[in-house]
Amino acid sequence: MRAVVQTVSRASVTVDGEVVGAITDGLLVLVGVTHSDSPDHAETLARKVHELRILDDEKSAAEVGAPLLVVSQFTLYGDVRKGRRPSWTAAAPAGVAEPLVEAFVEALRARGALVETGRFRTHMLVESVNVGPRTILLEV
Repeated sequence: MRAVVQTVSRASVTVDGEVVGAITDGLLVLVGVTHSDSPDHAETLARKVHELRILDDEKSAAEVGAPLLVVSQFTLYGDVRKGRRPSWTAAAPAGVAEPLVEAFVEALRARGALVETGRFRTHMLVESVNVGPRTILLEV
């Protein structure tokens, strides 16, 4: 699993004109899943994201209770080493990825995190204001 984690002053996801998830002063987490990922990967990634010392004064979301907005993002496994058209073969199919993204979200919630989400298998409009800017790529 991969995650791009950004500190944000605000972030939201809109689907069909409806805001389905929104946060202020927290972390926007874009999550991608590949074929070999498992629920253990989801748990490990959740711990890393929640305890990542990326906020002001090197604090983590776990320490300050910062909210997280989790958005599934199969394009994190896009491969453009050959040509200009991305290959998506490394991205897990939706039937595999969706339960693992849900496991990631549930693992965060089990840790006490306030988590908002996008909506899987929809065209999402993701809006964010990055703070810092601080952006980290995590992979497990």
